[in-house]
Amino acid sequence: MADILSTGISGLRAFQRALDVTSHNIANVSTPGYSRQRVEMQTRDAERYGSGFLGTGVDVATISRRYDDLLASQMRGATSSSSRLDLYASKAQVLNGLFSDSSTGISASLQRFTNAVQGVSNEPTSTAARQVMLSEAQGLAQRLKTYDGRLEDMAAEINTRLATEAATVSTIADSIARLNSQIVTAQSAGQPPNDLLDARDQQLAALSEHLNVQVLRQDDGSLNVFVGNGQSLVLGNQAAKLVTQRDALDPTRVSIAYQAGGTTSDMTASLGGGSLGGLLDFRRELLDPVRNQLGQIAVAVATTVNSQQREGMDLQGALGTDLFSLGPVGVLPAAGNTGSATISVTRTSIAALTTNDYILEYSGSAWSARRADTGAPVALSGAGTVGSPFVADGLSFVMGGTPAAGDAFKITPTSGAIRGR
Repeated sequence: MADILSTGISGLRAFQRALDVTSHNIANVSTPGYSRQRVEMQTRDAERYGSGFLGTGVDVATISRRYDDLLASQMRGATSSSSRLDLYASKAQVLNGLFSDSSTGISASLQRFTNAVQGVSNEPTSTAARQVMLSEAQGLAQRLKTYDGRLEDMAAEINTRLATEAATVSTIADSIARLNSQIVTAQSAGQPPNDLLDARDQQLAALSEHLNVQVLRQDDGSLNVFVGNGQSLVLGNQAAKLVTQRDALDPTRVSIAYQAGGTTSDMTASLGGGSLGGLLDFRRELLDPVRNQLGQIAVAVATTVNSQQREGMDLQGALGTDLFSLGPVGVLPAAGNTGSATISVTRTSIAALTTNDYILEYSGSAWSARRADTGAPVALSGAGTVGSPFVADGLSFVMGGTPAAGDAFKITPTSGAIRGR
Protein backbone atom coordinates (compact mmCIF):
# COMPACT_ATOMS: atom_id res chain seq x y z
CA MET A 1 0.00 0.00 0.00
CA ALA A 2 1.32 3.43 -0.98
CA ASP A 3 2.16 5.75 1.88
CA ILE A 4 4.58 8.56 2.49
CA LEU A 5 6.90 6.42 4.60
CA SER A 6 7.39 3.53 2.16
CA THR A 7 7.68 5.95 -0.78
CA GLY A 8 10.35 7.92 1.04
CA ILE A 9 12.23 4.76 2.03
CA SER A 10 12.27 3.61 -1.60
CA GLY A 11 13.95 6.87 -2.55
CA LEU A 12 16.52 6.57 0.23
CA ARG A 13 17.39 3.02 -0.78
CA ALA A 14 17.65 3.92 -4.45
CA PHE A 15 19.97 6.84 -3.82
CA GLN A 16 21.96 4.80 -1.35
CA ARG A 17 22.68 2.46 -4.28
CA ALA A 18 23.56 5.47 -6.38
CA LEU A 19 26.04 6.60 -3.71
CA ASP A 20 27.48 3.08 -3.60
CA VAL A 21 28.01 3.16 -7.35
CA THR A 22 29.53 6.64 -7.16
CA SER A 23 31.96 5.41 -4.51
CA HIS A 24 32.85 2.47 -6.76
CA ASN A 25 33.49 4.88 -9.66
CA ILE A 26 35.75 7.07 -7.52
CA ALA A 27 37.65 4.08 -6.13
CA ASN A 28 38.38 2.84 -9.67
CA VAL A 29 39.26 6.17 -11.24
CA SER A 30 42.79 4.91 -12.01
CA THR A 31 41.89 1.29 -12.78
CA PRO A 32 42.92 0.36 -16.36
CA GLY A 33 39.94 -0.59 -18.51
CA TYR A 34 37.33 0.52 -15.98
CA SER A 35 34.10 1.97 -17.43
CA ARG A 36 32.14 4.44 -15.35
CA GLN A 37 28.91 2.98 -14.02
CA ARG A 38 25.56 4.66 -13.47
CA VAL A 39 22.40 3.71 -11.60
CA GLU A 40 19.35 3.58 -13.84
CA MET A 41 16.13 4.21 -11.89
CA GLN A 42 12.50 3.51 -12.66
CA THR A 43 9.20 4.25 -10.94
CA ARG A 44 7.53 1.54 -8.95
CA ASP A 45 4.18 0.23 -10.13
CA ALA A 46 1.42 2.65 -9.15
CA GLU A 47 -1.56 1.55 -7.06
CA ARG A 48 -5.10 2.25 -8.21
CA TYR A 49 -7.49 4.15 -6.05
CA GLY A 50 -10.95 5.36 -6.79
CA SER A 51 -9.63 8.78 -7.72
CA GLY A 52 -6.83 7.45 -9.94
CA PHE A 53 -3.35 5.82 -9.71
CA LEU A 54 -1.03 6.72 -6.85
CA GLY A 55 2.75 6.35 -7.25
CA THR A 56 4.59 4.14 -4.79
CA GLY A 57 8.17 5.39 -5.15
CA VAL A 58 11.32 4.41 -7.07
CA ASP A 59 13.38 1.28 -7.73
CA VAL A 60 16.87 0.69 -9.15
CA ALA A 61 16.30 -0.86 -12.60
CA THR A 62 19.92 -1.71 -13.36
CA ILE A 63 23.49 -0.48 -13.10
CA SER A 64 24.77 0.35 -16.57
CA ARG A 65 28.22 1.03 -18.00
CA ARG A 66 29.13 4.16 -19.92
CA TYR A 67 30.35 2.15 -22.90
CA ASP A 68 29.94 2.29 -26.67
CA ASP A 69 30.50 -0.77 -28.87
CA LEU A 70 31.24 1.32 -31.96
CA LEU A 71 33.89 3.41 -30.21
CA ALA A 72 35.41 0.27 -28.68
CA SER A 73 35.61 -1.34 -32.12
CA GLN A 74 37.26 1.75 -33.58
CA MET A 75 39.70 1.84 -30.68
CA ARG A 76 40.67 -1.77 -31.24
CA GLY A 77 41.30 -1.06 -34.92
CA ALA A 78 43.40 2.01 -34.11
CA THR A 79 45.34 0.09 -31.45
CA SER A 80 46.08 -2.74 -33.88
CA SER A 81 47.24 -0.35 -36.58
CA SER A 82 49.38 1.68 -34.18
CA SER A 83 51.03 -1.41 -32.72
CA ARG A 84 51.85 -2.74 -36.19
CA LEU A 85 53.34 0.55 -37.35
CA ASP A 86 55.38 1.03 -34.18
CA LEU A 87 57.00 -2.38 -34.49
CA TYR A 88 57.47 -2.05 -38.26
CA ALA A 89 59.12 1.36 -37.85
CA SER A 90 61.45 0.21 -35.07
CA LYS A 91 62.64 -2.78 -37.11
CA ALA A 92 63.01 -0.65 -40.24
CA GLN A 93 65.10 1.83 -38.27
CA VAL A 94 67.48 -0.94 -37.20
CA LEU A 95 67.76 -2.13 -40.80
CA ASN A 96 68.37 1.40 -42.04
CA GLY A 97 71.06 1.99 -39.44
CA LEU A 98 72.84 -1.16 -40.56
CA PHE A 99 73.37 0.11 -44.12
CA SER A 100 73.27 3.89 -43.85
CA ASP A 101 76.69 4.63 -42.34
CA SER A 102 78.59 6.68 -44.91
CA SER A 103 82.02 5.41 -43.83
CA THR A 104 81.32 1.71 -43.24
CA GLY A 105 78.23 1.11 -45.39
CA ILE A 106 78.05 -1.02 -48.49
CA SER A 107 78.50 1.98 -50.79
CA ALA A 108 81.75 2.98 -49.08
CA SER A 109 83.11 -0.59 -49.29
CA LEU A 110 82.23 -0.85 -52.99
CA GLN A 111 83.80 2.54 -53.70
CA ARG A 112 87.08 1.60 -51.97
CA PHE A 113 87.23 -1.64 -53.95
CA THR A 114 86.50 0.22 -57.20
CA ASN A 115 89.24 2.73 -56.42
CA ALA A 116 91.66 -0.14 -55.76
CA VAL A 117 90.76 -1.74 -59.10
CA GLN A 118 91.37 1.59 -60.81
CA GLY A 119 94.75 1.76 -59.09
CA VAL A 120 95.76 -1.61 -60.57
CA SER A 121 94.48 -0.47 -63.95
CA ASN A 122 96.68 2.64 -63.75
CA GLU A 123 99.75 0.69 -62.54
CA PRO A 124 99.31 -2.95 -63.63
CA THR A 125 102.89 -3.93 -62.71
CA SER A 126 102.74 -2.41 -59.22
CA THR A 127 102.82 -5.05 -56.50
CA ALA A 128 101.61 -2.49 -53.96
CA ALA A 129 98.56 -1.61 -56.07
CA ARG A 130 97.72 -5.29 -56.50
CA GLN A 131 98.06 -5.86 -52.76
CA VAL A 132 95.73 -2.95 -52.05
CA MET A 133 93.17 -4.40 -54.44
CA LEU A 134 93.37 -7.83 -52.79
CA SER A 135 93.02 -6.21 -49.38
CA GLU A 136 89.98 -4.20 -50.45
CA ALA A 137 88.45 -7.29 -52.08
CA GLN A 138 88.85 -9.14 -48.80
CA GLY A 139 87.38 -6.17 -46.94
CA LEU A 140 84.37 -6.04 -49.27
CA ALA A 141 83.77 -9.77 -48.92
CA GLN A 142 84.00 -9.53 -45.14
CA ARG A 143 81.66 -6.53 -45.08
CA LEU A 144 79.08 -8.43 -47.13
CA LYS A 145 79.44 -11.44 -44.82
CA THR A 146 78.90 -9.21 -41.81
CA TYR A 147 75.75 -7.75 -43.33
CA ASP A 148 74.48 -11.19 -44.27
CA GLY A 149 75.13 -12.50 -40.76
CA ARG A 150 73.32 -9.56 -39.20
CA LEU A 151 70.31 -10.07 -41.46
CA GLU A 152 70.32 -13.76 -40.58
CA ASP A 153 70.30 -12.82 -36.89
CA MET A 154 67.32 -10.54 -37.50
CA ALA A 155 65.49 -13.39 -39.22
CA ALA A 156 66.18 -15.67 -36.25
CA GLU A 157 64.97 -12.95 -33.87
CA ILE A 158 61.71 -12.68 -35.81
CA ASN A 159 61.25 -16.45 -35.49
CA THR A 160 61.58 -16.13 -31.72
CA ARG A 161 59.30 -13.11 -31.53
CA LEU A 162 56.63 -14.87 -33.60
CA ALA A 163 56.62 -17.79 -31.17
CA THR A 164 56.19 -15.36 -28.26
CA GLU A 165 53.39 -13.51 -30.06
CA ALA A 166 51.52 -16.74 -30.84
CA ALA A 167 51.75 -17.87 -27.21
CA THR A 168 50.55 -14.47 -25.96
CA VAL A 169 47.56 -14.45 -28.32
CA SER A 170 46.61 -17.96 -27.21
CA THR A 171 46.82 -16.97 -23.54
CA ILE A 172 44.59 -13.93 -24.08
CA ALA A 173 42.10 -16.04 -26.06
CA ASP A 174 41.87 -18.49 -23.15
CA SER A 175 41.23 -15.58 -20.78
CA ILE A 176 38.42 -14.21 -22.98
CA ALA A 177 36.82 -17.65 -23.19
CA ARG A 178 36.85 -17.98 -19.38
CA LEU A 179 35.36 -14.51 -18.97
CA ASN A 180 32.68 -15.41 -21.51
CA SER A 181 31.69 -18.35 -19.34
CA GLN A 182 31.58 -16.24 -16.18
CA ILE A 183 29.59 -13.48 -17.88
CA VAL A 184 26.98 -15.87 -19.29
CA THR A 185 26.49 -17.40 -15.84
CA ALA A 186 26.27 -14.03 -14.09
CA GLN A 187 24.02 -12.47 -16.73
CA SER A 188 21.51 -15.30 -16.49
CA ALA A 189 20.22 -13.51 -13.38
CA GLY A 190 19.06 -10.69 -15.64
CA GLN A 191 21.63 -8.01 -14.79
CA PRO A 192 24.93 -7.16 -16.52
CA PRO A 193 28.13 -8.05 -14.57
CA ASN A 194 29.84 -4.75 -15.36
CA ASP A 195 33.23 -5.45 -13.85
CA LEU A 196 33.49 -8.77 -15.72
CA LEU A 197 32.49 -7.00 -18.92
CA ASP A 198 35.24 -4.43 -18.34
CA ALA A 199 37.77 -7.20 -17.76
CA ARG A 200 36.79 -8.88 -21.02
CA ASP A 201 36.96 -5.62 -22.96
CA GLN A 202 40.42 -5.03 -21.54
CA GLN A 203 41.51 -8.45 -22.78
CA LEU A 204 40.10 -7.65 -26.22
CA ALA A 205 42.06 -4.39 -26.24
CA ALA A 206 45.20 -6.31 -25.29
CA LEU A 207 44.52 -8.84 -28.06
CA SER A 208 44.19 -6.06 -30.65
CA GLU A 209 47.73 -4.94 -29.80
CA HIS A 210 48.94 -8.21 -31.30
CA LEU A 211 46.70 -8.67 -34.38
CA ASN A 212 43.49 -7.56 -36.08
CA VAL A 213 40.35 -9.05 -34.57
CA GLN A 214 36.67 -9.09 -35.46
CA VAL A 215 34.19 -9.32 -32.58
CA LEU A 216 30.60 -10.58 -32.72
CA ARG A 217 28.32 -10.21 -29.70
CA GLN A 218 25.95 -13.09 -28.84
CA ASP A 219 22.50 -12.92 -27.24
CA ASP A 220 23.69 -14.71 -24.10
CA GLY A 221 26.28 -12.00 -23.44
CA SER A 222 29.31 -13.87 -24.76
CA LEU A 223 31.58 -12.59 -27.53
CA ASN A 224 32.97 -14.54 -30.47
CA VAL A 225 36.38 -13.42 -31.70
CA PHE A 226 37.62 -14.04 -35.25
CA VAL A 227 41.04 -13.52 -36.83
CA GLY A 228 42.58 -13.84 -40.27
CA ASN A 229 40.04 -14.83 -42.90
CA GLY A 230 37.32 -15.53 -40.36
CA GLN A 231 38.90 -18.28 -38.28
CA SER A 232 37.29 -18.39 -34.85
CA LEU A 233 39.82 -17.66 -32.12
CA VAL A 234 37.11 -17.64 -29.42
CA LEU A 235 33.66 -19.22 -29.64
CA GLY A 236 31.77 -18.82 -26.38
CA ASN A 237 33.81 -20.58 -23.71
CA GLN A 238 36.05 -22.36 -26.24
CA ALA A 239 39.36 -20.91 -27.43
CA ALA A 240 41.57 -21.97 -30.32
CA LYS A 241 45.35 -21.50 -30.32
CA LEU A 242 47.95 -19.89 -32.51
CA VAL A 243 51.20 -21.85 -32.69
CA THR A 244 54.40 -21.64 -34.69
CA GLN A 245 55.67 -24.36 -36.98
CA ARG A 246 58.50 -24.74 -39.43
CA ASP A 247 57.67 -23.26 -42.82
CA ALA A 248 56.82 -26.05 -45.24
CA LEU A 249 59.17 -24.61 -47.87
CA ASP A 250 61.92 -23.11 -45.69
CA PRO A 251 63.08 -24.86 -42.50
CA THR A 252 65.02 -21.75 -41.40
CA ARG A 253 61.84 -19.77 -40.72
CA VAL A 254 58.62 -20.27 -38.82
CA SER A 255 55.03 -19.67 -39.86
CA ILE A 256 51.90 -19.09 -37.78
CA ALA A 257 49.39 -21.94 -37.63
CA TYR A 258 45.81 -22.10 -36.36
CA GLN A 259 45.13 -25.00 -34.03
CA ALA A 260 41.60 -26.09 -33.13
CA GLY A 261 39.70 -29.36 -32.87
CA GLY A 262 42.83 -31.46 -33.30
CA THR A 263 43.75 -29.88 -36.66
CA THR A 264 46.51 -27.42 -37.49
CA SER A 265 46.52 -25.18 -40.56
CA ASP A 266 48.91 -22.48 -41.74
CA MET A 267 47.38 -18.99 -41.64
CA THR A 268 50.48 -16.80 -41.92
CA ALA A 269 49.31 -15.13 -45.12
CA SER A 270 45.94 -14.09 -43.68
CA LEU A 271 47.12 -12.47 -40.45
CA GLY A 272 47.62 -8.73 -40.19
CA GLY A 273 47.73 -5.84 -37.78
CA GLY A 274 49.23 -5.58 -34.33
CA SER A 275 52.75 -6.52 -33.37
CA LEU A 276 52.37 -10.00 -34.89
CA GLY A 277 51.29 -8.52 -38.22
CA GLY A 278 54.13 -5.98 -37.99
CA LEU A 279 56.67 -8.78 -37.66
CA LEU A 280 55.24 -10.67 -40.63
CA ASP A 281 55.02 -7.52 -42.76
CA PHE A 282 58.57 -6.48 -41.90
CA ARG A 283 59.92 -9.91 -42.80
CA ARG A 284 58.00 -10.03 -46.09
CA GLU A 285 58.32 -6.41 -47.20
CA LEU A 286 61.78 -5.40 -45.95
CA LEU A 287 63.96 -8.15 -44.52
CA ASP A 288 63.51 -10.75 -47.28
CA PRO A 289 63.92 -8.22 -50.14
CA VAL A 290 67.00 -6.67 -48.51
CA ARG A 291 68.65 -10.07 -48.09
CA ASN A 292 67.93 -10.85 -51.73
CA GLN A 293 69.16 -7.44 -52.90
CA LEU A 294 72.38 -7.82 -50.94
CA GLY A 295 72.86 -11.22 -52.54
CA GLN A 296 72.14 -9.73 -55.96
CA ILE A 297 74.89 -7.14 -55.40
CA ALA A 298 77.28 -9.91 -54.41
CA VAL A 299 76.42 -11.97 -57.50
CA ALA A 300 76.82 -8.98 -59.82
CA VAL A 301 80.17 -7.91 -58.36
CA ALA A 302 81.62 -11.40 -58.11
CA THR A 303 80.48 -12.50 -61.57
CA THR A 304 81.74 -9.34 -63.25
CA VAL A 305 85.10 -9.30 -61.46
CA ASN A 306 85.70 -13.03 -61.92
CA SER A 307 84.87 -12.78 -65.61
CA GLN A 308 87.37 -9.95 -66.04
CA GLN A 309 89.98 -11.82 -64.00
CA ARG A 310 89.78 -14.78 -66.33
CA GLU A 311 90.49 -12.46 -69.28
CA GLY A 312 93.88 -11.38 -67.90
CA MET A 313 97.18 -12.74 -66.58
CA ASP A 314 99.13 -12.48 -63.36
CA LEU A 315 102.70 -11.16 -63.08
CA GLN A 316 104.06 -14.62 -63.95
CA GLY A 317 102.00 -14.80 -67.14
CA ALA A 318 99.50 -17.35 -65.86
CA LEU A 319 95.83 -16.90 -66.69
CA GLY A 320 93.81 -15.19 -64.02
CA THR A 321 91.53 -17.13 -61.66
CA ASP A 322 88.35 -16.19 -59.82
CA LEU A 323 88.81 -13.60 -57.11
CA PHE A 324 85.45 -14.26 -55.42
CA SER A 325 83.46 -17.43 -54.75
CA LEU A 326 79.68 -17.52 -54.65
CA GLY A 327 77.18 -19.68 -52.82
CA PRO A 328 74.86 -21.69 -55.08
CA VAL A 329 71.22 -21.01 -55.81
CA GLY A 330 69.14 -22.28 -52.90
CA VAL A 331 66.80 -25.20 -53.67
CA LEU A 332 64.49 -26.12 -50.79
CA PRO A 333 62.11 -29.08 -51.22
CA ALA A 334 58.72 -28.82 -49.51
CA ALA A 335 58.36 -30.90 -46.37
CA GLY A 336 55.36 -32.71 -47.87
CA ASN A 337 56.95 -33.85 -51.11
CA THR A 338 56.25 -37.49 -51.87
CA GLY A 339 58.04 -37.90 -55.19
CA SER A 340 61.77 -38.31 -55.93
CA ALA A 341 62.13 -35.12 -57.99
CA THR A 342 65.35 -33.11 -57.87
CA ILE A 343 66.14 -29.68 -59.27
CA SER A 344 69.50 -28.25 -60.30
CA VAL A 345 69.44 -24.46 -60.67
CA THR A 346 72.20 -22.22 -61.98
CA ARG A 347 72.49 -18.50 -62.58
CA THR A 348 72.84 -17.84 -66.30
CA SER A 349 72.38 -14.07 -66.64
CA ILE A 350 73.13 -11.46 -63.99
CA ALA A 351 71.34 -8.89 -66.14
CA ALA A 352 68.09 -10.85 -66.00
CA LEU A 353 68.49 -11.93 -62.38
CA THR A 354 65.87 -10.47 -60.02
CA THR A 355 65.54 -10.22 -56.24
CA ASN A 356 62.54 -12.57 -56.22
CA ASP A 357 62.27 -16.01 -54.70
CA TYR A 358 60.24 -18.61 -56.60
CA ILE A 359 58.04 -21.63 -55.98
CA LEU A 360 58.15 -24.47 -58.52
CA GLU A 361 55.15 -26.83 -58.33
CA TYR A 362 54.24 -30.02 -60.13
CA SER A 363 50.55 -30.36 -61.01
CA GLY A 364 50.74 -34.02 -61.93
CA SER A 365 51.38 -33.32 -65.60
CA ALA A 366 53.58 -30.21 -65.77
CA TRP A 367 55.80 -27.89 -63.78
CA SER A 368 54.82 -24.27 -63.13
CA ALA A 369 56.55 -21.38 -61.38
CA ARG A 370 55.32 -18.45 -59.35
CA ARG A 371 56.80 -15.73 -57.21
CA ALA A 372 57.06 -16.68 -53.55
CA ASP A 373 56.01 -13.24 -52.27
CA THR A 374 53.04 -12.36 -54.49
CA GLY A 375 52.08 -15.68 -56.10
CA ALA A 376 52.28 -14.09 -59.56
CA PRO A 377 52.95 -16.71 -62.26
CA VAL A 378 56.38 -16.81 -63.90
CA ALA A 379 56.72 -18.05 -67.47
CA LEU A 380 59.07 -21.01 -68.01
CA SER A 381 60.61 -21.68 -71.40
CA GLY A 382 62.32 -24.94 -72.30
CA ALA A 383 61.61 -28.55 -71.38
CA GLY A 384 63.45 -28.85 -68.06
CA THR A 385 66.08 -31.27 -69.43
CA VAL A 386 69.87 -30.97 -69.56
CA GLY A 387 69.70 -30.19 -73.26
CA SER A 388 66.73 -27.84 -72.90
CA PRO A 389 66.49 -26.55 -69.34
CA PHE A 390 63.68 -24.39 -68.05
CA VAL A 391 64.76 -20.75 -68.27
CA ALA A 392 63.28 -17.82 -66.35
CA ASP A 393 64.61 -14.53 -64.92
CA GLY A 394 68.29 -15.32 -65.43
CA LEU A 395 68.01 -18.86 -64.06
CA SER A 396 68.31 -22.29 -65.62
CA PHE A 397 66.38 -25.26 -64.15
CA VAL A 398 67.20 -28.90 -64.87
CA MET A 399 64.65 -31.35 -63.48
CA GLY A 400 65.50 -34.88 -62.39
CA GLY A 401 63.82 -37.82 -60.69
CA THR A 402 60.11 -38.54 -60.69
CA PRO A 403 57.84 -35.88 -59.18
CA ALA A 404 54.45 -36.54 -57.57
CA ALA A 405 51.44 -34.31 -57.95
CA GLY A 406 51.66 -31.46 -55.45
CA ASP A 407 55.44 -31.59 -55.02
CA ALA A 408 57.00 -28.15 -54.68
CA PHE A 409 60.40 -26.48 -54.32
CA LYS A 410 61.38 -23.03 -53.13
CA ILE A 411 64.14 -21.40 -55.18
CA THR A 412 66.26 -18.62 -53.60
CA PRO A 413 68.55 -17.27 -56.36
CA THR A 414 70.53 -14.66 -54.39
CA SER A 415 70.01 -14.79 -50.63
CA GLY A 416 72.59 -17.56 -50.14
CA ALA A 417 75.22 -16.17 -52.51
CA ILE A 418 77.29 -14.39 -49.85
CA ARG A 419 77.78 -17.52 -47.75
CA GLY A 420 79.98 -18.89 -50.51
CA ARG A 421 82.77 -16.39 -49.76
